[in-house]
Amino acid sequence: MIDDADPQWKEGVYDDNGKWMDGWESRRKRGEGYDYCIVRLGLPGQIAGVDIDTSFFTGNYPPSASVDACYSPDGDPQEGADWHEVLPSSSLQGDSHHLFEINTDRPFTHIRLNMYPDGGIARLRVYGQPLKDWSHVGADEELDLAAVENGGRALACNDEHFGKMGNIIMPGRGVNMGDGWETARRRTPGNDWVILSLGHAGMSAGLLRILRTSRATSPTVFRFRPHL
Repeated sequence: MIDDADPQWKEGVYDDNGKWMDGWESRRKRGEGYDYCIVRLGLPGQIAGVDIDTSFFTGNYPPSASVDACYSPDGDPQEGADWHEVLPSSSLQGDSHHLFEINTDRPFTHIRLNMYPDGGIARLRVYGQPLKDWSHVGADEELDLAAVENGGRALACNDEHFGKMGNIIMPGRGVNMGDGWETARRRTPGNDWVILSLGHAGMSAGLLRILRTSRATSPTVFRFRPHL
């Protein structure tokens, strides 16, 4: 359900539970109650919206769903955790994306997706802004202020022909050329650019450029322009 890849349909594929479906599908309920799934967010942060995707679930999607969230930075939430409803029960359709705006200024680490009473959901996407507790960062500690895990954001660029600008501040190293920011070939004067918002104000101690997966398509020169 939280796979990076889009859901897929496999015609004629079955397993011991019936038709193979790409997502989370619960068994049919014969009594009262509902099904739920708790997901730990990749980073603590404020939630701005969710997408409950029922792609390929037609006769087996849940009629409605809701979302709760909690802040549990020291581990997964236990019984009695302080859950907050961020999305009330909302109607769903089959084989559809359902985009819901969420208005909250609370930070959260986990969400609980509730579906009523049962059914299947292909993908769940949770959108928002990562938050870092800067009170635990020393004044002389060096870290990547542009990294998404530290609250960095890619705001704008002039071209995203081959890759999204946000890729360049994601954790880890790129797995291939498609896992970075690449522009179309330029045949006119000028240069390509991207604007990044740092997660926190700071003093630059250096800039590391990694071009491991783009040997034949990397720029020969780049320039860094900080702005207050």
